[in-house]
Amino acid sequence: MNKETRKNTSPADNKDPGDQNCESRMAKRKASPERKTPVKRRRVTEEAAPSTSSDTHEVKGVKRKLQQDAAGTTSPAKKSKLAEPTSGDEEQASSSLDAGKDCSQSTNGCMKDGKRKAAGDSKEPPERRKRDKTKHSAQNSAADQRREFQARYVEEHHLGGGGCGAVFAGYRITDHFPVAIKHIPKDRIPIKVRDENGKLVSVEVAIMLKLAAEADGSVGTSAPVSLLDWFDLGTELILVLERPVPAVDLHDYITENGGCLPEEKAKVILKQLVDAAKDLEDKHIFHRDIKSENILIETGSDVPRVRIIDFGLSCFAKARSLYRVFYGTPIHTPPECYGCKKYKAGPTTVWQMGVVLYEALHVGDFNTVTFLQKELIFNKDLSPHCQNFLDACLTNVPEKRPTLGDLQLHPWLR
Repeated sequence: MNKETRKNTSPADNKDPGDQNCESRMAKRKASPERKTPVKRRRVTEEAAPSTSSDTHEVKGVKRKLQQDAAGTTSPAKKSKLAEPTSGDEEQASSSLDAGKDCSQSTNGCMKDGKRKAAGDSKEPPERRKRDKTKHSAQNSAADQRREFQARYVEEHHLGGGGCGAVFAGYRITDHFPVAIKHIPKDRIPIKVRDENGKLVSVEVAIMLKLAAEADGSVGTSAPVSLLDWFDLGTELILVLERPVPAVDLHDYITENGGCLPEEKAKVILKQLVDAAKDLEDKHIFHRDIKSENILIETGSDVPRVRIIDFGLSCFAKARSLYRVFYGTPIHTPPECYGCKKYKAGPTTVWQMGVVLYEALHVGDFNTVTFLQKELIFNKDLSPHCQNFLDACLTNVPEKRPTLGDLQLHPWLR
């Protein structure tokens, strides 16, 4: 659901925020696994160095359909266990998850020996028959899942995308329930974890399965959008996600409100966002890229409701896990990544709370480098409690930032 083309001002070109206007918000920031251009608001997904954490975390979730449909029917609750990497930063980008790929290569190798079989030995070796059967089963499985997807859902117009794939609007055929359909090419899955069989799987699927398994089974009750279904088509994954209607991402919501929000409206949004981030932290989930484009605002009632999307860069984390490579939006990189080159989940998420609040209350984008150069000026019309909340989140030293639990008790949100 990320937007595709929003550009941000670079550290070299950043001017006084008074010179920035709502027009800068109209070009969407592109989400990309590349890290070549830090001046653009792109996501970074790189192979990371080992972390100091060695904890493992087991995830249980429904492998196929995860939620009841409107008719009250539920598909068989077949579950699979998914485990995090043995180190907090071990997620790796693999070129393929296609089980049939290696089998195909092995079979082709057997065909190149150029030797004629002996008479009476016309049967294929058991190993080759097994490989061919595995390849054939994998191909059938992908075709079957494509047919299953097409039988359940209708895909409509393009909603957005980024470095990891594209998202389309759609609906469920049985009840016309609105969904978002996310296509992720296998060779562009940014982060993977190993399941109990040692197979690499998308961390986004693993985390959303965990969230679904720990939810009460009702779609739309949690801050993160729900994963309704997913399909492995061999060359790509398809995730079918809840699509709140009516809703708009926070970036567009701010733009529609004149480029910045009144403090009271920003408070309503931040309170929900902090509570959602704390709930993810309690579940040992580190989103890593909380920003205005990844926050949906449901607008169907008088009080805007926060929903969190895009877990493509997320990971399983423990309180003491350290990370050496930053995954996320470069212009939001916390200061500690420039100094000690290490960061933690909690302080980074608190920093992101400050970034979101800054962009909600000021015209223009937040840029860490510009902020560290003291070229971003806070709005002096903000209440003392709001200014204190913003100062606390954007403290340069991570150890001096409040925790998410502290933010929940902050006077500004009470």
